[in-house]
Amino acid sequence: MAGFPIEYASRIKTLPPYLFAAIDEMKQKAIARGVDIINLGIGDPDLPTPQPIIDRLTHAAADPKNHQYPSYEGMLAFRSAVADWYKHRFGVSLDPASEVLTLIGSKEGIGHIPLAFVDPGDIVLVPSPGYPVYPVGTAFAGGIPYVMPLTKQNGFLPDLAAIPKDVAARAKLMFVNSPNNPTSVVAGKDFFSRLVAFAQEHRIIVCHDAAYSEIYYDGQRPASFLEVEGAKDVGIEFHSLSKTYNMTGWRLGFAVGNRQILTGLGKVKSNLDSGVFQAVQEAGITALQLDERVTDGLRAVYQERRDVLVPGLRRLGLEVELPRAAFYVWVTVPKGYTSAAFTAHLLEKAGVVTTPGNGFGQPGEGYVRLTVTTSKERLAEAVDRIGKAGF
Repeated sequence: MAGFPIEYASRIKTLPPYLFAAIDEMKQKAIARGVDIINLGIGDPDLPTPQPIIDRLTHAAADPKNHQYPSYEGMLAFRSAVADWYKHRFGVSLDPASEVLTLIGSKEGIGHIPLAFVDPGDIVLVPSPGYPVYPVGTAFAGGIPYVMPLTKQNGFLPDLAAIPKDVAARAKLMFVNSPNNPTSVVAGKDFFSRLVAFAQEHRIIVCHDAAYSEIYYDGQRPASFLEVEGAKDVGIEFHSLSKTYNMTGWRLGFAVGNRQILTGLGKVKSNLDSGVFQAVQEAGITALQLDERVTDGLRAVYQERRDVLVPGLRRLGLEVELPRAAFYVWVTVPKGYTSAAFTAHLLEKAGVVTTPGNGFGQPGEGYVRLTVTTSKERLAEAVDRIGKAGF
């Protein structure tokens, strides 16, 4: 029997290739040619998950009570641990029963939140360059992403004053991200205060992605959006255990803040997923209760690596922003190159995988992103290879 043409939905047809999948394909082709790849392209922590977290999972996974469906909103014990962590870390008080929602990683929540509040034709304000899920989740809900360019002239922060009044009037949501991926810029409380005022004036829901708040350098702790007066009235904050505790594969995160906004997100989730495996949530409790010396040690490793890569690239004559947080290094491409061309040059001539800045949005053209999620020895080797390849 003959088949029939399989037609994809328009929302799939119009999607660009997922950035990191495209880079992985390019990397695999180089490996097939026998190239020794140094992968500075994807921000996946290379350090192991701390052992107490693994031990808690091992014990919890053997408990039959964890073998059934979990609650949609997450275990109250896990949400209470989140609230305790927020109080200790940021001085922010949260009701674990109504102001904390467990997520299958923060990406899931970020992708789903437009479905709760955005109708077809509504505008969502998205930072660019930025995490690709912001505009993609918007498009899946039928919304229209409106780009807020992150430029060097504005400190790589959204210029709220540059958003046209008619756009702000139609906007339902705004995504912001600090510490920022890909630029590593950290927003201060002054920016968050202006953001709250802007959101209140235009009745826009703020969705702050704070996944990298615990990867910071030189002792300069990033602030939570929720530390600012009025923030809980207008928005929520997404967080993840992925980066803080090297738990990317565990898929555990949370959203906190305005209870009505969380209720909307929860309604979407209860219809589309069945929650996080309880044994993983128990391991998450252990993570959130770890002695801070554990995370201090992780930060020290990343800072040591940053202090190998950034000076090395600068010695080669490249213009590099010094990261204050996150594990990304934002590099201006040399004259004569586009972002894609410089990425291809580094892979072909040096065997170094980077990410083209325009893959995070057109305002990222002219930059490439490197990560410090590999050993300092390999980072030093990458610098040496780039220097020998020239540009």
